[in-house]
Amino acid sequence: METSCNQNVLTNISEIQISYQPEFKASERPMITTSVEIYEVIKGHWNTDTIALKEEFKILLLNRNNRVLGLSHIGIGGMHGVYVDPKLIFATALKSWAASIALIHNHPSGGLKPSPEDINFTHRLVDGGKLLGILIIDHLIITPDNRYYSFADEGLI
Repeated sequence: METSCNQNVLTNISEIQISYQPEFKASERPMITTSVEIYEVIKGHWNTDTIALKEEFKILLLNRNNRVLGLSHIGIGGMHGVYVDPKLIFATALKSWAASIALIHNHPSGGLKPSPEDINFTHRLVDGGKLLGILIIDHLIITPDNRYYSFADEGLI
């Protein structure tokens, strides 16, 4: 009796499917080679009504030719921080077949200096990306007054 009950439990599993359906041809997507280009792409996709109110975290996903695959909203927080789950970042990157990603978050206060937590978290993601073959090309901190800080430009990546 126990065997048939256990047998039924063993077949109670869900199928997982992964799909990615790009809307544009690769040649029609922006190409990213500098932090300025990351900033130019991302600033049009940030809500200017809330950039000074709450911290948000997004990733820009790129293919092997540095063409933008897409943008993903990862987290939203308060004035002083946002919780970001690395598993969500890498699951999104893997699902979209991204070869590299750029990390972007805002500082509502307008400060450009990365916090020690920002630096440590970025290094952890860089290390995780290496394990998966996904390059973290940059981490931008953007501000409400149209400025940004690039980890790559400052030698932190």
